[in-house]
Amino acid sequence: MTSSPETIPPAPSAAPDAVKRMTGAANAFLNTLDANQRSTASFPFEGDERYEWAYTPIDRNGLLISDMTAEQRDAAFAMMETAYSDRGKKTAHQIIELETLLGEYEALTNNVSRWERSPARYWFSVFGTPGGSEPWGFRAGGHHIGLSTTIVNGELVAYNPLFFGSNPATVQHGPHEGMRTLAEEEDWARALVRSMSAEQKQVAIVDPVAPDDILTANFRVADPDAVPQGIGFSALSDSQRESLVKLVKFYVERAADDIAANYWRHIESVGMDRWTFAWAGPEEPQQGHYYAIKAPNFMVEYDNTQNGANHIHSVLRDYGNDWGEDILAAHYRNADHHH
Repeated sequence: MTSSPETIPPAPSAAPDAVKRMTGAANAFLNTLDANQRSTASFPFEGDERYEWAYTPIDRNGLLISDMTAEQRDAAFAMMETAYSDRGKKTAHQIIELETLLGEYEALTNNVSRWERSPARYWFSVFGTPGGSEPWGFRAGGHHIGLSTTIVNGELVAYNPLFFGSNPATVQHGPHEGMRTLAEEEDWARALVRSMSAEQKQVAIVDPVAPDDILTANFRVADPDAVPQGIGFSALSDSQRESLVKLVKFYVERAADDIAANYWRHIESVGMDRWTFAWAGPEEPQQGHYYAIKAPNFMVEYDNTQNGANHIHSVLRDYGNDWGEDILAAHYRNADHHH
């Protein structure tokens, strides 16, 4: 039996400049589409489709990059980029371009996937009508990209779940050999666990073998009881706490600067004294490993076990405000036309 997530006040989400960027980019994208494309890319805000997401290379709903013109593709990516920081944009595009290198490597090693490895296999969707006071949002998704934004009252933005993955984590062939994607997410966590004393590791390292994937998978609701507890924030040294804070902030700052600043203020207001950090697997590089950072209001989960520990999945989840659920609940309570 799992416990219900603790009730935490909603994150401060007012980001009018971000909403302006997102609204303009979403409408610009929709305006490039013909009637059939627009129908494929558009969904009602209400209903279950908005909650559908995946980070594996499965087919999904929305308008596929390969079914767009160059102008439409540019507009789709411009919409996606409004939710990311400069670093987040660069990482997202690098993840997408890894599909070409992954396909090459699978061909070289006679391990061809049943999935086409292509930067054109990414889908874009818009929910509701961009602009105005009614909730709306957009989604960008494909292999190792999971981005869902929710906009409420024309000024509030939620951006979780926020997923990045990479395969390969380190490129093993060709002119890009040695290039790493999501290196900080791996290296900083490993440095933290390696800095611990034997006594600290006895608590922090919860299993000598890492799980095959992140434990919250792509479930609609992230269950905090699904991930291990590990060592508490108060049991870390000052420098270790600083390292853990830096790592969490790195995940938060995948998002656009104004949105990330809001969320970081929320994290600081809730406090860090109840954070925990758990590690599974060996400490050595190139061995399957996993970690989870758990707080009263959010979690970070990371796994690198597949393809010889060269395949990363990582995500930031908010128990109450994934999909904008907290700010939507407040909107529906307070909006006269929903009474």
